[in-house]
Amino acid sequence: MGAITFFDVVTGDDVAKAFMKTRNEALHEHGSGGCSGSIAEKDHYVVIDDVRRSEAYAIGWALELISANDPRIDDKWGPAGALPVTTSSAENGWLFFGWAND
Repeated sequence: MGAITFFDVVTGDDVAKAFMKTRNEALHEHGSGGCSGSIAEKDHYVVIDDVRRSEAYAIGWALELISANDPRIDDKWGPAGALPVTTSSAENGWLFFGWAND
């Protein structure tokens, strides 16, 4: 089994609710059989910092963290990373990202 990166942006101010929303959507889309390469494989997250960024900037920052093997998110069995964002539609939201089992 390998691993693949994922990036999911979801609107909402509450990180826990946003995580459950995007994870449940991924479970619905991919099923719960494992190895989906999506956030469906995650059961928890870690907030990297509390600086709200544009969606595009946050994705770039997430890519840097992944490339640097940041230990907070460098495990397909570990937590998803979470960064607060302003979405492309100017709403508050969260970027969840990391490695997932595929």
